[in-house]
This record gives sequence, structure tokens and C-alpha cells, in this order.
Amino acid sequence: MSSMRRTPVISLRALILLALLATVHGLVHAQAGSVEAPENARAKEYGKGWECNQGYRAVNGTCTAVKLPADAYLTNTSYGSGWECGRGYREVSGGCAAVRVPVNAYSTNSPYGDGWRCGRGYRELNDTCAAVQVPVNAYPTNTSFGRGWNCGRRYREVDDSCVAIQVPANGYYVDSTSGSGWKCERGYRKTNESCVAVKVPPNGYLTDSSYGTGWECDRGFRAVEEACVAVRVPENAYLNVSGTDWECNRSYNKRKENCVLP
Repeated sequence: MSSMRRTPVISLRALILLALLATVHGLVHAQAGSVEAPENARAKEYGKGWECNQGYRAVNGTCTAVKLPADAYLTNTSYGSGWECGRGYREVSGGCAAVRVPVNAYSTNSPYGDGWRCGRGYRELNDTCAAVQVPVNAYPTNTSFGRGWNCGRRYREVDDSCVAIQVPANGYYVDSTSGSGWKCERGYRKTNESCVAVKVPPNGYLTDSSYGTGWECDRGFRAVEEACVAVRVPENAYLNVSGTDWECNRSYNKRKENCVLP
């Protein structure tokens, strides 16, 4: 008896159902992946949807032409006006007006400010560039703030002039834009316009600090006015870490100037 291979039989109803499912699936993908682009637009290179061509901007689902004023150029951005003024022009009331550069100034390609800056040695004054009046012993600075000049080395600013710094005896010059321009040597302290010797009392030593008396007491002594007085350590006590006072030993309590048991 010969064997015969049986072919599976698919009903007509099943074939119709499969065809309908494939059609619906394709329509869903087509609707999700395609969005009709308006005029003057193109499909995005990445992702889905569309974007307006250069010179156009999206407005309520359409692409509207950017109104480009004279002496401006397109920026092709989705924010702002979509254009900027060319060099030598600045935006004024929706248009581009020529920047009026005064004498001794130069044009800047900046959308902010006046669109110009004064040259070195000049500063802005009422829409003009006025020459900076540099006093003797000073030099001009290329800044838009301040006086427009600084005093030279070993000179300091006084009103509108540069005055030589007078260094007193036992002092030395310091290169600083603030203060008197000098400091006192070690062992001296500033008093008005002079350097006065620091009087170190017995049992004391000089310090590098510019604050206070300029001296401190040795360990075991404390400063009392202009002298170093020995610290009296009572019985059952010891000098503290600072060396200017004492503390009681363990199990003892401080009572006035003594250490006693509780």
C-alpha cells in the first residue's frame, strides 16, 4: 500500500482573516510613520515628521516665509526672528540700521551695545570717543571702566594725579594698587606715616603678625598691658595648651586660684 503525503488544508475564511490583519497592520505603520509635510517643508533627516526649508518657519502647521529686512541674513533657527543684521548694522524696530561709528572708534560685530568701541587711549563720552587725559607718571589702560589710566611703579593715585610713594625709614616698597604702597620691616610697626620700633618686653618675642602689639609672651607668661607676667600654677595643676593659663589635674576642681578635691 503506497503512502501519500497529506497537504494541510486552510479554509477560505482563515485566508481572508489573515489578509485583513496584514492590511490593518500595514495601514497602522503607514499612518504612524508618515506625516504629510506642508508646502516649503521637507522630511526630517532623523526621526519622524517634517521641518521647514531654509528661509521658512513653522507657524500653525505651515511653513511661512521669513521676512528678511535689508542688510540682514538668515539664521535658519527655530527661535528669535530668524535673521540677524550684518556687520556694521544693528536691529532697530524690526529692521537693520547702519551703526554710526564716531571718530577714534571701531565697529564691533555684536548684537548688544552700540555696535562700536573706542580705540586705545579713548573712552566713550556722550556717543563720542574722548581722549583719555593721562597724568604724569601714569600710563593708559584699554578698559571701558575706571579713569582709563593707572599710576606707574612707585607712584599712587591722588585725585587726578600720580604722587610718588614716600617710604619712611625702616620701611620698604611693596608693589600694590591699594594701600600706602609700603610696609614696615620686621621689628617695626606702622604708625601714621612712620615705622616705629616694636618694644618687646622681657619674656616676650617678636611676631610676624601685622595685627596686635607685634609681640607675644613666652610659654608660661601672659600679656598684661605692656609686660609679660609669669603664670602662677597652683598645686595639682598644669599649664594649658596655649601656655598662658592653667588647668586642674584629673579629679580636682578649679576654685578661684586653687585646685581642690570635690
